[in-house]
Amino acid sequence: MGGTESKPKKIEDFSVDLTAVAGANKLMPVIGRDEETARVIKTLCRRNKNNPCLVGDPGVGKTAIVEGLAQRIVASEVPDMLKGAKIMSLNMGDVVAGASSRGDFEERLKNIIKEAKESEGKTILFIDEMHMLLAAGAGSGGMTAANILKPELARGEIKVIGATTLDEYRTYVEKDPALERRFQKILVNEPSVKDTVNILRGLKAKYEAYHGLSIADKAIQLAAELSARYIQGRYLPDKAIDLIDEACSNVRVMQDSKNEEMALLEQKKIRLEVEAAALGKERDRASKERLKEVMRELQEVLDKYKPLEGEFEREKQRRKDLAELERQRGELAKSVKAARATNNQSAVYAYSYGAMHDLSERIEDLKEQGQDTRLISQEVGPEEIAGVVSRWTGVPITRLTTEERERLLNLKQELHRRLVGQDEAVSLVADAVMKSRAGFAQEDRPSSFMFLGPTGCGKTELAKALAETMFGEEKYMVRLDMGEYTDRNSVYRLIGAPPGFPGHDEGGQLTEAVRRQPYTVVLFDECEKADEAVFNTLLSLLDDGRMTDGKGRTVSFVNTIIVFTSNIGAQLVLDFHKNEKGAALAKQKVVEEVKKKFKPEFVNRIDALIVFEPLQQKHILSIARLLEKSINQRLLSRGLRIKMTDAALEYVVSRAYEPEYGARPLRRWLELNMVTELSRRVLAKMLPEQGTIRVDHSKNADGGKEGLVYQALLDEEEL
Repeated sequence: MGGTESKPKKIEDFSVDLTAVAGANKLMPVIGRDEETARVIKTLCRRNKNNPCLVGDPGVGKTAIVEGLAQRIVASEVPDMLKGAKIMSLNMGDVVAGASSRGDFEERLKNIIKEAKESEGKTILFIDEMHMLLAAGAGSGGMTAANILKPELARGEIKVIGATTLDEYRTYVEKDPALERRFQKILVNEPSVKDTVNILRGLKAKYEAYHGLSIADKAIQLAAELSARYIQGRYLPDKAIDLIDEACSNVRVMQDSKNEEMALLEQKKIRLEVEAAALGKERDRASKERLKEVMRELQEVLDKYKPLEGEFEREKQRRKDLAELERQRGELAKSVKAARATNNQSAVYAYSYGAMHDLSERIEDLKEQGQDTRLISQEVGPEEIAGVVSRWTGVPITRLTTEERERLLNLKQELHRRLVGQDEAVSLVADAVMKSRAGFAQEDRPSSFMFLGPTGCGKTELAKALAETMFGEEKYMVRLDMGEYTDRNSVYRLIGAPPGFPGHDEGGQLTEAVRRQPYTVVLFDECEKADEAVFNTLLSLLDDGRMTDGKGRTVSFVNTIIVFTSNIGAQLVLDFHKNEKGAALAKQKVVEEVKKKFKPEFVNRIDALIVFEPLQQKHILSIARLLEKSINQRLLSRGLRIKMTDAALEYVVSRAYEPEYGARPLRRWLELNMVTELSRRVLAKMLPEQGTIRVDHSKNADGGKEGLVYQALLDEEEL
């Protein structure tokens, strides 16, 4: 009936003794964070308000600092005031759980406080997710945990270490000044890549022992670098540690699987055994001859497979033995640590120079035996790290390795292959991207361009080519039609509506796309149509490589390539290019028009204003060949292919070329006339559904008119 529990629970029922866990050597080693740990120790040694609160982004190591303090207490590497203290990690969920009656929660928490006070400062409470203090207990209709703790915290009668994220601290703790002033805020910043490498090196032995393999130092360095550069929305060292752990897990799983050579031999063995069983039931001479051949092949396969199988099993057993010895060495290390803690020098000597020495020798022997293994991977190298990052981010693996150097060197050539008649534009873009990706441009900002010129001259096509060349596929491009952002409120469509407005939960069309796929080309198409407020919002993107969305999250654009396209001055380009002398003047005039249209602070943040030239008829002919390849790509799945003669291409260009519209009429003409006619003829069975079809020009085509003619080719026929 009452609100009291029959048997008061102790502090141990709701918490984990981190010092006991540290004493059992079950905590991960803590590397670095000496400054933050020292501040925690100094705060705990104060007379009043001796309650540190670790505040930092998730994954930067707040909990690790407390675990490091527990390890220091066990090793007696703390001031006398903290020697012999216990750090109890309090789980507020357990304290609230089952407290259904009014007063149950308050009584539990008061018992915990009483027990901590009676220890005279030797019990330190650690509350992870400290902001939960403000909510814990509110549901039962009584006081919250924060209100119960406030008086005790102010008097310094109990010591509490809190930990929470920056966002939660601002949202919850800062709104309760009475609670905030009772804690000493200690900021925990994200470590640098260099510090992360040191942290990973410190954790290396633990992960090697757990997974039973070795981790190359190059893999550790690459994990820190790639996680910092490619994995957005998470923080070091957490994301780098997860990267190492998953790479180790992948290699460990592969160790229990047969390699490609054995798998192929096993498949062939099974196929031959099935065929032999079927042929054994036949009585005709041909089957008997084939059976002899199959048995001979099967014996050859077995002669290759059995030695490999024996070697594979031996390697697996050696790996298991090595893992067991590593486990024994770990247990022995715990015994050495315990003996040192009790000052048992004879035991320390026996362990360190007796059993430990023997174990280390046996481990080294097994490792030497495994140096020539070829069937089971024993090491996590850079390739495994790059593979995991590729799976996490969707960026092709070649993009993450040294092949990027070749990709950058060949960028200009690849773009020229895709784009016709825009040599200067391609060269400017390729050089700027190469400079940025090679690390010689300003850091922490994306490459940005404004493509100017008449419609159909290749502005959008160059953006697509950049996406394919730099990121692997054209799908790595976010295209935004600026004609849809013509009013001030359309800014919210880009970054998401602020709290309290409709659509707040949906996020922004731009920020969400880049947050999910940070390696992408962002194309702002026909940017002159957008409202001025949109460009003001984009200033931080161009300058600092980041934007803050409607939910207050910072989205990184550092790894994107920003492209604006505009038709400003298009008519000027067409008019001036009627004579060659006007080309340079046309570009100058177009740039002047851009500066009139946009504010200086926007234009100055763009890396390059690139004016595209109108396409000449000779360029359209080359584009027609590219479009032929594009059509064939679509027909490939049907087993169909077209081959256009030079005469056919020249006829198409003569009918479709319009200087003011560029290449777009050509694509439209091919679709409306050639592809449509091809479809009609295949459906009417006038042409085969598969094979090669020659497309030629004739002055006497269907109906006696000039046009294209279609002819199915035999395999041996040449164009």
